[in-house]
Amino acid sequence: MASRSFWKGYLKLSLVTCPVAMMPAISENEKVRFHTLNEKTGNRVVSQYVDAVSASRSAKTTRSRAIPA
Repeated sequence: MASRSFWKGYLKLSLVTCPVAMMPAISENEKVRFHTLNEKTGNRVVSQYVDAVSASRSAKTTRSRAIPA
């Protein structure tokens, strides 16, 4: 899927006008992501959400976003 331009305009150089479109450098599929590794073993470190009060792991379905009070 072709990415959409986030800005369109014109570049004017003396008597010549050229249409210009700014596009994102990478698409969502091409993003680079890095894993965190344990320095001693070289194994991948897995992040887990833990409830601050009960200290139990939070299931993905029970998570929501909130603005801190």
